[in-house]
Amino acid sequence: MKIGIFDSGIGGLSVLNEAYHQLPEQEFMFYADTEHVPYGVKTPAQILDYAVEITEFLIDKGAEAIVVACNTATSVAIKELRRRYSLPIIGMEPAVKPAVEGTENRRIMVIATPVTIREDKLKDLLHRVDQGHRVDLLAMPRLVEFAEREEFESEAVKNYISGRFSAFDKNEYCALVLGCTHFNYFKSAYREYFGPDTLLIDGNHGTVKHLADVLGLHADDNISELTEEKHKILCLRNTKYFFSGRRIDGGEELQHLKRLHLRLEKMRNI
Repeated sequence: MKIGIFDSGIGGLSVLNEAYHQLPEQEFMFYADTEHVPYGVKTPAQILDYAVEITEFLIDKGAEAIVVACNTATSVAIKELRRRYSLPIIGMEPAVKPAVEGTENRRIMVIATPVTIREDKLKDLLHRVDQGHRVDLLAMPRLVEFAEREEFESEAVKNYISGRFSAFDKNEYCALVLGCTHFNYFKSAYREYFGPDTLLIDGNHGTVKHLADVLGLHADDNISELTEEKHKILCLRNTKYFFSGRRIDGGEELQHLKRLHLRLEKMRNI
């Protein structure tokens, strides 16, 4: 089955990387809207226009299902996309429910883009699942910019993360929910700041599992690690990449994508 996955930039690779683990036999198209990244500071009307254009592009390329691998685009556009198009369209949302259900008493931090935090979709989710009002929200838009330029371990990154969290007492938090797919690249920095006991939770596993259920596919949860050679095979054989409609099939840009996949694989068990 041919599955389209799109994001404002390279954050959605974290969803594709999870799909490599659960659905390694499927065919993928990954679309990064690099001309318009970041979405988190755009208007809802702009984001909807981008999402519609990308969805139509992927359908024209033969996509049989689409994953909106972007919390921001999901919050703005998912209802309209499902209204317009008949194929399965799977969205993302911050994994607040598993965070609330899997912890007790202490507080939970959700980090996301400004748009995701402002939109009603997240507010409705919190109203449904955060009955104890344990969840705090924090916008961290610069992490998208850092990720897009492959800057993950610098002092600027660490200072930004510690600076944004400094208004909160980190000892009060039992879980950090990553409400933007770009944020998965920085798990080592979160772990360094919060220590070993704070849970780091993202929605990628649940999103791909839901995709498999909707499509009637078997999700393989037994693939715990992908070797560099296996990644190379999946990247080259199973996936077509597009940057804002332009096919990426070689050169430095493809090497960039491979490095990002390996970074994500390294972050899986942190």
